[in-house]
Amino acid sequence: MKYIILICLLAFVSCKNDAKTENDSGDTAVVEAINIDAVKLEIYDFNGLEKFLNQKDEKVHVVNFWATWCAPCVKELPHFEELNRNYKQKNVEVMLVSLDFPKQYDKKLKPFIIEHNLQSKILVLDDVDMNTWVPKVNEDWDGAIPITIIYNKDKRQFYSRSFTYSELETEVSKFLN
Repeated sequence: MKYIILICLLAFVSCKNDAKTENDSGDTAVVEAINIDAVKLEIYDFNGLEKFLNQKDEKVHVVNFWATWCAPCVKELPHFEELNRNYKQKNVEVMLVSLDFPKQYDKKLKPFIIEHNLQSKILVLDDVDMNTWVPKVNEDWDGAIPITIIYNKDKRQFYSRSFTYSELETEVSKFLN
């Protein structure tokens, strides 16, 4: 009987330890389960996405093409999120267009969105015919990311580079009335 109690106790402790992980500082933290089903992706081919690149309204649109596997993209995403927070009330809309691969949506993209608490509008481009749609986004684009387009009904600018927050804010201010 003692052995059965001991086995049950060890099994309980072992299961409980599975819900913990060690972070870089050596501390143990409880890992929360990620509910990837709560993230609903708006997935488009280029024909469906194109309307978001050419809206003729009163907003300033900031469209960033990125992917979770692109280190410079991931590094600059917090700047776009900050811009979204700070300029939402100033009629600026930030859209993050993910170029992640379809088989990575559940494994990488959705967990990334949750982990980084992305609040900007997220669109997913699922169109393998890059040779057709890349030049439609901008004739100077070579297909490398990150790229950003800032536009309003009167003006449009293409940026094939990464941004700091202050650089992004400076560029957006050129579009505000």
